[in-house]
Amino acid sequence: MRSPAVHPRRSPALILAALAALLLSCLVTAPAQAALACGTANAAQGRPATASSTENAGTPASAAVDGNTGTRWSSAFSDPQWLQVDLGSPQDVCQVVLQWETAYATAFRVQVSADASTWTDVYATTTGTGGTQTLDVTGTGRYVRVHGTARATGWGYSLWELTVRTTTTTPPGGGDLGPNVHVFDPSMPASSIQSTLDSVFSQMESNQFGTQRHALLFKPGSYNVNANIGFYTSIMGLGRNPDDVTINGQVRVDAGWFGGNATQNFWRSAENLSITPPGGTNQWAVSQAAPFRRMHVRGNLNLAPTGYGWASGGYIADSRIDGTVQPYSQQQWFTRDSTIGGWLNGVWNMVFSGVEGAPAQSFPEPPYTTLANSPVTREKPYLYVDAAGAYQVFVPSLRQNTRGASWPGTGTSIPLTQFYVAKPTDTAATINAALAGGLNLLFTPGIYHVGQTINVTRPNTVVLGLGYATIIPDNGAVPLRVADVDGVRVAGLLFDAGAVNSPVLMEVGPPGSAASHAANPISVQDVFFRIGGAHAGKATTSLVVNSDHALIDHIWAWRGDHGTGIGWTVNTADTGLIVNGDDVTAYGLFVEHYQKYQVIWNGQRGRTVFFQNEMPYDPPGQAAWMNGSTRGYAAYKVADSVTAHEAWGLGAYCYFNVDPSIVAERGFEAPVNPNVRFHSLLTVSLGGNGTINHVINNTGAAAQGTATVPVKIVSFP
Repeated sequence: MRSPAVHPRRSPALILAALAALLLSCLVTAPAQAALACGTANAAQGRPATASSTENAGTPASAAVDGNTGTRWSSAFSDPQWLQVDLGSPQDVCQVVLQWETAYATAFRVQVSADASTWTDVYATTTGTGGTQTLDVTGTGRYVRVHGTARATGWGYSLWELTVRTTTTTPPGGGDLGPNVHVFDPSMPASSIQSTLDSVFSQMESNQFGTQRHALLFKPGSYNVNANIGFYTSIMGLGRNPDDVTINGQVRVDAGWFGGNATQNFWRSAENLSITPPGGTNQWAVSQAAPFRRMHVRGNLNLAPTGYGWASGGYIADSRIDGTVQPYSQQQWFTRDSTIGGWLNGVWNMVFSGVEGAPAQSFPEPPYTTLANSPVTREKPYLYVDAAGAYQVFVPSLRQNTRGASWPGTGTSIPLTQFYVAKPTDTAATINAALAGGLNLLFTPGIYHVGQTINVTRPNTVVLGLGYATIIPDNGAVPLRVADVDGVRVAGLLFDAGAVNSPVLMEVGPPGSAASHAANPISVQDVFFRIGGAHAGKATTSLVVNSDHALIDHIWAWRGDHGTGIGWTVNTADTGLIVNGDDVTAYGLFVEHYQKYQVIWNGQRGRTVFFQNEMPYDPPGQAAWMNGSTRGYAAYKVADSVTAHEAWGLGAYCYFNVDPSIVAERGFEAPVNPNVRFHSLLTVSLGGNGTINHVINNTGAAAQGTATVPVKIVSFP
């Protein structure tokens, strides 16, 4: 018979230490838990609103919930009066903010209801002060009502805005990056890594309108592989700086899938790594929405497909190319804040801003437009792993009058635990709850359907997409709105219009935004818009920028000219970009095929460096494409009210393939003012399919004829 084991005695100190270690282990390994909080989003904004009365047609109930503090609801001049809003579903209301006009209530109640019939008071006063009243309340209801019983003036009740905030469950931050993010480590066999790269490329090489999305992430180290990059694929280094990851091989884009024509090599990217190409030259033959950002090429960079077929790109930023950039057949290209060993040639429109080694200004021949420095920049946020192996997002600092690559640069690191890591199954409500709880937002690769607006309201929020994460609005929703606050960064997303028309796909600041963001602007980087192509889609305007000092750094707004759901009355879209904010700076605007003005610039002191446009291909006839009595719409319109604006390196092209007799009266329109200045602009008729009668206003000869020769203007006025 075996005797029981005898355990040595343990001291109380040892026992306490063991318990402490066990508790610490639980704290480290336990998953983050959701938390309840009063959200920051306005649950009333854009919701149906009704009132007991309105003063006139210009002060409807809806004006108090439109997010615009320049519009208001005003009632009849009697008591009592009320305004109510339908939140759409029962909500736990935790705060109501009333922004009164001068005609405010001295006595009123805030009420909630499940059915808009039986009301429960959550706040009441007889000593209302007017102005902005922030009321912390507790109550549950689908409907919220402000019920006034006594007025401070002889006028009616008048509210600029009613804000309703609700209790939200904040999802936990951090987590895995999902199945479409492929993370490689230098300890992995090169053959295994190559197999994954080849498998992804095989799926994505010609998958122009598919639903698959991929991100290829390389941890710091050296890799002996070749990465061919297809549609909706991003290759990225996970080092703090590009030279932390070296690919001894090609990071390559060619156009074999399309017969050697690279004009449809869209939606792919390379970022934050170095390339040592065999033979000394790396090939990157792309067109729109294919940024080459924060890259180091230890050799030459060839931008043309094998056989030198056409390409129509493209964009380089914050990069170093030790050898020569070789555009060959590229029609236009934009390079910003980089260092290059040389530049080979130019076709129509080659623009450089803050590029060391760029060719000298020489437009019109050779067609080089060169700015010594970029006036104001802030590089795109990016994901990396720190020394402990944890994911961080680096957020670069704002810079002025920049030249050359920024790295190693200054900025701040945000741990992934402070991001909500979104998956395609997430709803807009879940994403909004995460944002309202103070988290940033990381979209993993995939397709996201949203039936309501994602609202970014907290200053300095980072919204970052991986692998061309794609947001599709359902039921005509506006998929993303950014409040007029400092420092929001939105980067790496594709917005794809839904079947029901959306008024706008992304809005930066509400109408009437007026706050200064000079020290910390909102930025929009590598953000792309699509109407039609993958499916029939409609959106009146793709991007509206209302906030002052915003930075736009590389967009492609595309009303589709091929694919599924294409037609003059099918994928309808008026305008790609409207800028209402003052002091907005844009680099790398690619805007194509919209049915009216492609870009409308209403703000003062705007700046654009590089603009590439094709007018709509498909007007069925001149009568269908008239701007009043004017034939067609200009590609780039500076409003008559603007007194200061400047732009460099702009091209507008026509290809009216349904009716080649169509005429666009001009490529560009602007008020004649010495402070509204254009430099290096051109128009082209592609193969003689249509005519652009003047370059800007009534200046410049007609672009026409089958020779496809640009008409160029060095400066205007």
